Amino acid sequence: MDSSRDEQPDGAAGTGRTLDRRAELSEFLRSRRARLKPEDVGLPDFGRHRRVPGLRREELAQLAGVSVAYYTRLEQGNGKNVSAEVLGSIARALRLTDAEHAHLTHLAKPKQHKKKFSARSQQVRMSLRQLLDTMDGVPSYVVGRRTEILAWNRMAAAVFGDWSELPPAERNWARLVFLRPQYRELFVDWEQKAIDIVCALRMDAGCHPDDPRLSALVGELSVKSEEFRRLWATHDVKEKSHGVKLLHHPLMGDLALQFESFRLPDDSEQSMLIYHAEPASPSAEALRLLASWGADAIRSGSSAPSV
Repeated sequence: MDSSRDEQPDGAAGTGRTLDRRAELSEFLRSRRARLKPEDVGLPDFGRHRRVPGLRREELAQLAGVSVAYYTRLEQGNGKNVSAEVLGSIARALRLTDAEHAHLTHLAKPKQHKKKFSARSQQVRMSLRQLLDTMDGVPSYVVGRRTEILAWNRMAAAVFGDWSELPPAERNWARLVFLRPQYRELFVDWEQKAIDIVCALRMDAGCHPDDPRLSALVGELSVKSEEFRRLWATHDVKEKSHGVKLLHHPLMGDLALQFESFRLPDDSEQSMLIYHAEPASPSAEALRLLASWGADAIRSGSSAPSV
């Protein structure tokens, strides 16, 4: 049975303080500077005389073509009046990826919203829900802000778990990956899945530092998961639009599923993820079997991780 009709909650436990955008900006710049070695950017390494990891502030400022005082103010979290051109120079000096550059821009030059960020529930269009239902045999779901799972089809439940058994507030990839042991067993490369989740949350934090539900989620995971605290402290950000996920399904065994992620044109904060297997592969046969009796298996609780 497709459970994608369930609504997401309007609120969540633990809402309250929001993330400190200035602190996020400061820590992000420090972490990016620390990962660069002088030889990476053509500077001499003075070995034992270097007292800090990575580049010094004055070295980074020189590479970016700005004064040390200006860069220092920015790294201290004061991004007021910084131009896109200067941010671009700093991004190039720090060897930032496109996703990291976008994250830096969001932190330093937040969009000026006419009203305070709304934490109301995200809605999935009915036509999109109907589309999910028609994609029989192809595991598909829609994910929104904070890695919330908003809608899914029968095959997604057969592969990843029957999320309808969870309260709406628990239908969240970060909660599943870090707090539920079943998902450590499901993902063959659990560490990479965890990294992807944290990177997605970091991107959300850059776009919406005033989201109290995001802050509450980060706070909860930081308390309950040492792995989350470790990964969150890296300040890594990236976007992953396609790839391969290796799963160890409790009934079908090992699966190799390719995935594609599509941002919705009318809501860039929602993405549809579609999984498929190489034609004529063992994984394709496993999906075919799941599609043929997945509904009964889901009801019996035998086809997917117990959530």
